[in-house]
This record gives sequence, structure tokens and C-alpha cells, in this order.
Amino acid sequence: MIWAQHYDPFGHPLLSTAAAAVPVVALLALIATGKCRTHWAAAIALALAFALATLIYRMPVAAAVAAAGYGAAFGLFPIGWIIVNVLFLYELTVQRGHFEVLRRSISSVAPDPRIQLILVAFAFGAFLEGMAGFGAPVAITAAILLQLGFKPLEASALALIANTAPVAFGSLGIPITTLEQVTGLDARLVSMMVGRQLPFFSVLIPFVLVVAYAGWRGMFAVWPAALTAGAAFAIPQFLVSNLHGPWLVDLIAGVSSISATVLLLRFWRPKSPWKPNLPTSTVPQADAPGRVLRAWLPWMILTAFILAWGLPDAKRALDGIAAPRLAIPALHLQVRRAPPVGPEAAAPEAAEFRLNVFSATGTGILAAAVVAGLGMGFRFREMARAYGRTLWRVRLSLLTIATMLALGNVTKYSGADATLGLALARTGVFYPFFGTLLGWLGVALTGSDTASNVLFGNLQKITAQQLGLDPVLMGAANSSGGVMGKMIDAQSIVVASTATGGAGQEGAILRYVFVYSLTLAILMGLLVCLQAYVPPFTHMVPH
Repeated sequence: MIWAQHYDPFGHPLLSTAAAAVPVVALLALIATGKCRTHWAAAIALALAFALATLIYRMPVAAAVAAAGYGAAFGLFPIGWIIVNVLFLYELTVQRGHFEVLRRSISSVAPDPRIQLILVAFAFGAFLEGMAGFGAPVAITAAILLQLGFKPLEASALALIANTAPVAFGSLGIPITTLEQVTGLDARLVSMMVGRQLPFFSVLIPFVLVVAYAGWRGMFAVWPAALTAGAAFAIPQFLVSNLHGPWLVDLIAGVSSISATVLLLRFWRPKSPWKPNLPTSTVPQADAPGRVLRAWLPWMILTAFILAWGLPDAKRALDGIAAPRLAIPALHLQVRRAPPVGPEAAAPEAAEFRLNVFSATGTGILAAAVVAGLGMGFRFREMARAYGRTLWRVRLSLLTIATMLALGNVTKYSGADATLGLALARTGVFYPFFGTLLGWLGVALTGSDTASNVLFGNLQKITAQQLGLDPVLMGAANSSGGVMGKMIDAQSIVVASTATGGAGQEGAILRYVFVYSLTLAILMGLLVCLQAYVPPFTHMVPH
């Protein structure tokens, strides 16, 4: 039988909202204390969400179990699959000493850690986000920062702060194209609107990064680099999103930011050096050009494979070879989202796990790692041992990610997420502000801007129509506000801590980044309010 969601199980909106928030509040509180291991915190929150779904929302037990299993499977594949294979490539390059050469080559171009942070975490991370989301940019940039001398906590937190402005256009624009599928809003119009919101923050993020690391005084010494990187990203971000669409925004903007920053460094260097991370034994030394090329080659191969795997034509071809859809028993087409979250005649929710054997980004990364490993002189037996070590190293993190995604799916399919969203939707004239925070909340809960758009896209559209607001504005606000929640979602925090070997520091990372996340979300909410009500900002909304 089809089970219809209901969003006020207590018949009192305040009580229902408080109950729906219990698993999320418990998760964040347990992580923030630093006294509870993250996988245990996730397990406790999942148990609370399961009890809430079955006892309060009256969701069938079989459907709740299936939702948890569905989420856990997605957590392991593709998300865990991506992380394991990125770290496997990293392990191979470390064993051959290539990562040390790579570190020295970056240090020779940008010897100041503040500029390294801008170049690696912001510019290169944005380029990677354009090809592959799901934590891959955070894992790669955090690992590079670690080798550059940043402490594990710093590398993790700073990589998370940097992974904001490009997220809405990540993975070749998937968050926005998915929003179109869910709501019917034109993806090009949403792309244009997001491209008129995020560039302001793209200029700001490099400054925020350096302030978070070196303080205001340290930032003022390198403001030309921060401004160059931010502006060189923001301008193409605006132009491509408005003139072309959401697909190539991050790739073009990321390359532009990297190129502009490197070009600036040929003519300008900060007057006051800042090298608190680098001990004397790691002072940059010159490497032969051929050795530098060999050090970068694995990452060039990785970039080429991810890009090839992500191109639409390649993706369709690989899907045709092996990407079966597996319907989840007791869940697929068994849950109906009710108005006002879904349309009046909403069809039951699909729940199909897609086993992307070839087309998943993680498989492209594994292929790149194997090719690079052979080029570095590894035998298959050696690579197999290295892969086993990598799996053992991340075993608890994989468990945590699977549990987090199980929690997110139980919350989604029970309707608890909609209860939280409807609480913000009741804010009337203040809805542009709180609707933006709803996107922030959605990403913080699910770990994905795409998932947040799936959860709350229809709610944003319907509420906007009821309040006389432009649905394109609020659909874009869900995505733009959501990117600010990326740095505090538990999944991304675990990815970052795993990449830097800082397991157990998740609570410290959350405390490090939370204020930045909330502050940026509030600023985005204020911008959306201006675009909703105050000329000339209202003219920024495309029609």
C-alpha cells in the first residue's frame, strides 16, 4: 500500500517541528562536544530518526528500514567509492615521493601559505567541483594542503570553507538541472539567477579563507591575490551561467582563477612573508622539470579521467553498458509526498539505487589511479596491497558516511524534513530570508546541494507562488543558500577529516567552520531579500 506523508503528526506545528529537529540537533550536539566518535553520533541520530519515523510519523517499519538501507548504499557508492579511490591515488603518489615534489612545486610558485591556500583550496578546488562533487574536491585539496605543511585540522576546515561558491554548479551543473526535473523551473533561468547571487560571494570567499587562517592582518598583506582569484572566478561564473547555462561554469571559472593567480605571482609577491607551517627542513628546493611533470602527471590523469567520465555523451554511453537501476523493495513508489511540499497530484516517490559501475566518478578516479600507478612503476600486486591499506584506513569513515546518508533518507522519506521546511515557510514577508536558510538547512542535513533541491525545490516554488514571489528567485535561493551549508554537513566533515588523517577531530572541525557557514548563509539571505523587494536589485531576477 502507498503511504502518504503528513507533516504535523502532533496537530500542533510547534511540537511537530521540535520533534522533527531532535535527530538533527542530537547529531550536531554530539559531534560538537568532541567526546562522541562521529560514527557513534551518527548511529544514535539514526536510531532517533527511525523511532521518530515509525512511532510519531507512523511510517511503515519496512519502508523505514528500506529508506535507511537505500541511504547507506548511496553513502558507500558513489560517495565512499570516490573517497577511497582518491585516497588510493594519494597513497601511491606518497609512496613514490611524488607528493613531496608536488608540494615543492606549488611552494616554488606560491611560497606563501596564504596564497597556497587561495590557489589550492579555492581555485583548484572549484575546478574539481565542476567535474566531481560528492566530497572529491574536499578530499583532494585537503590532502594537498596537508602536504604543504598545514595542520590536519586547518587543512580540513579550510578546504571545507573553500568548497562553497562553486557547489551550486558542481558536477557539470547537476544541482540546477536536478532542480529543473523536480520543479519544472527552467534550468537556464535558475542558472542565470544563481549566477546573479553567488559571484558576490565568490569574490568574498578567498578573503574569508585567509582571515580564517591568518587573521585580518595576514589577509591585508595578500589582498591582491585574494581579489585576483575571487574576481577571476566570479566574472566567468556570472558570464557562463547567464550566457551558456549551468554545465561548464565551475570548469571555466576555476581555470580562469588559477591562471589569473599564477600570472599575478609573476609580477607581485607579498612584502611580509608568512611561513608558520613550514619547518626549516621543508624549505622549497628546485626539482628538475621532468620530475615535477611526473609528480603532477597522476593528478593530470585524474583530471582527464574525471572530465571524460562526466561528459554527457560519455556518461550516456557508459550508462548504456552498465548502470542498472535497482528498485528498493518496500520503498520504491510506496511513499507519496503531500501538498504543499509536492504538487496536488504528486506521484509516489521513486527509490531506485543506480549501480553506476562504469559511469560513477569514483570508477574514473580508480582507472586514473591504476594508470598512474603503472606509470609510476607499481605492479598490480603492490597496488592491491596499497588499496587494502587505504580501505582499512577509512573503514570507520565509510561506516560514518553510510550511517549519515541512512539518517538523511529516513528523514526525507518520513516527511520530517518537510516539517522543518514548512516551519520556515510560515514566515510570510520574511520568507526570502528564511527560504534561503532552508536551502542551507537542506544541505547541512543531506550533504548535497542536489539533494537539498530535491527535498525543498517544490516547497520553494509553491510557497513563492502563494506569497507572490518569483519561483525562479526562490529556487535559486535554495541552491545558493545551500552551498553555505556544505561546510557543516557531517558527510563533508568526515570526508575532510579522513583525507587528512584527522579522524576523531570532526567536532573541532565543526566548531571551526560553523560561524563562517552561518554568517555567509545570513548574508545570502539578506541578498535574496533585496532581490525580492528592493529596486534595483529586483531587476536582477530573470524572466
